[in-house]
Amino acid sequence: MEWPLDPSGAPGRFSPSVRIVAGRWRGRRIEPPSDERTRPTGDRVREAWMSIVNPSLAGARVLDLFSGSGALGLEALSRGAEVADFVELSPKNLELIRKNADTLGTGGAAVIHRADALAFVEKLTPHAYDVAFADPPYDLGLGVKLAERWLDVPFADILGIEHRSS
Repeated sequence: MEWPLDPSGAPGRFSPSVRIVAGRWRGRRIEPPSDERTRPTGDRVREAWMSIVNPSLAGARVLDLFSGSGALGLEALSRGAEVADFVELSPKNLELIRKNADTLGTGGAAVIHRADALAFVEKLTPHAYDVAFADPPYDLGLGVKLAERWLDVPFADILGIEHRSS
């Protein structure tokens, strides 16, 4: 994915444009992760995911695993989800999620957990969430492990996992 150069013009730094696509915060921008190893889910992918799950979002309890900037969970909240739980391990990204949630004024609807995503879902019971999104790092097998766990214990009614295209 090509990202526009960072507005500061710093060489080698890239900054994707992250905006809320639809809902009450439509068009509002949130900060992307500054670590180029964390790639936020693009606008088009988020739009496609949200279009698919939109009938299930009103009043939903949403889980955003490997949250990064929190874009997926924040998009779901913008479209009517009641609460979104964000699960992230990186302290830097946790602070970014808090900042983005505060910028949008999510209040108590954004619940942020510092945890390993796989360890977090190991503790969940069936149907703990209505919708779950995951955007794990590519090529580490985390998406497969997450899907296997969901097949054993369907912790969400709907699970979407972003992965590298084949």
